[in-house]
Amino acid sequence: MLPACTVTPALGDSIAVNGSEPQNPLVPSNTNENGGGRIVDRLFAGLRRIAADGSLHDEVAESIETTDQQHYRIRLESGWTFSDGSPVTAHSFVDAWNYGALITNAQLQSYTYEPIVGFEDVQADPPRAQTMSGLRVLDDLTFTVDLKVPTIDFRTRLAYAPYYPLPAAAFADMEAFGQHPIGNGPYRFAGPEAWQHDVKLDVVPNESYRGGRPARNKGLTFVFYSDIDAAYADLLAGNLDVLDTVPTSALTVVHADLGDRAVTAATAKNQWIGTQPGLPHFGGEEGRLRRHAISRAIDRQAIGDKIFRGTRAPARDYTSSVLPGFDDDLPGSEVLEFDPVQARRLWARANEIAPWSGRFEIAYNADGDHQPWVDAVANSIKNTLGIEAVGAAYPTFKQLRDQITSRTVGKAFRSGWQGDYPTMLQFLEPSFLSHSETNDFDYHNPEFDALIAAAEAAATEPESWALVARAQTVLLHDLPTIPVFDYVNSSGYSDRVRGVTFGWNGMADFENLELI
Repeated sequence: MLPACTVTPALGDSIAVNGSEPQNPLVPSNTNENGGGRIVDRLFAGLRRIAADGSLHDEVAESIETTDQQHYRIRLESGWTFSDGSPVTAHSFVDAWNYGALITNAQLQSYTYEPIVGFEDVQADPPRAQTMSGLRVLDDLTFTVDLKVPTIDFRTRLAYAPYYPLPAAAFADMEAFGQHPIGNGPYRFAGPEAWQHDVKLDVVPNESYRGGRPARNKGLTFVFYSDIDAAYADLLAGNLDVLDTVPTSALTVVHADLGDRAVTAATAKNQWIGTQPGLPHFGGEEGRLRRHAISRAIDRQAIGDKIFRGTRAPARDYTSSVLPGFDDDLPGSEVLEFDPVQARRLWARANEIAPWSGRFEIAYNADGDHQPWVDAVANSIKNTLGIEAVGAAYPTFKQLRDQITSRTVGKAFRSGWQGDYPTMLQFLEPSFLSHSETNDFDYHNPEFDALIAAAEAAATEPESWALVARAQTVLLHDLPTIPVFDYVNSSGYSDRVRGVTFGWNGMADFENLELI
């Protein structure tokens, strides 16, 4: 991994921003983590785009027509091309979505296509069809989408990465394509050696891009850090230009170090502690009781104040306080409040089912500055419940994610969600729907699934929010993962750049960064 102070201003006109090695090749439908996501979003443009303030705008789409939120006619703007010069057509979208949905392609984001008619056929094992019947190309610039039921946030999710288009060249060898992607977004790879694995990735403006977020800089270098303190040291040394997460070790000095270049803002990001059913003592009712006990044993407020200096707020649900419809007083949310007496009672009830043995370990990635809060949470659990509780470090996010997704992690693990598009449904569906490929907790509850389906089919947003609240009440009872913090992001930038803002989801507004 790249140590501190190895990225220098010799990068010239490129703006250096922090990042992490992507877990997978850069295919939009198979990218569901932060390191890869921030790069994919630079390389591709979808039918719609999300501005830094969370507002939605059409991008490749000239029009998206529907009268019932179930049947859509989508017309593309003419003249769009991929960076290799090939045209962006209706097939570019339809073929990409069909590839992402087909079970044999094993794409992590396949669940996102679930509303489309025919999804069950391509997800059958073996598949009953190779393409979804709800997608139909009318001509080079027009296609239709039929959904199974009205879906209130479908227009919003069209801005999300799995709905990006792919060029015809991608389908010849998707894994190879992911190493050298060809997109239609504001940036393209800087060259054949742009991606130096575990070190950095360089992008430059895509001259053929014609959307609403053109690059105002001459390129970005995503620097992959294994130590966020090293990233902060590089920021202070002028060797890194933008850092979207200030390490906890610097929170007491960041304003003195950076002055007006230190930025704090609430963001759509949260932190959880998850378990999987195969973990000893965490299956069935015993596991539910133990998760409740652990949740009541965590003094979130004290940890947030002491470790994060107020840049983490105690979680009140499974979403984020910046999202439309957020409710900070859901039925059952008392399980997120520190109560040592109740914690010990719940633990004792679990022991009646099966006596506790071993120690409670919380896995975290050391390249993400998680050790301080994980250790503090472990100590809170240890002091409250009288058990051995410790953090367990993995060198990189990729290594931790690989074990979580393969179900070999064998311990509790830090998890969470950073918003991809600004709805509460987007926080809940990927992690907790029974059929979601990114349901790391193997959570299956038909009542929850039905409530989310009803929320999607609601006629108005307030009706949808009410159903989301009921679905979250189910989650708070089952507690498949333990909400810990809601983020208030602390970020910073160097004196080489201007136009630095951080968006609704805590990410830098990369396209508008400029060198001074």
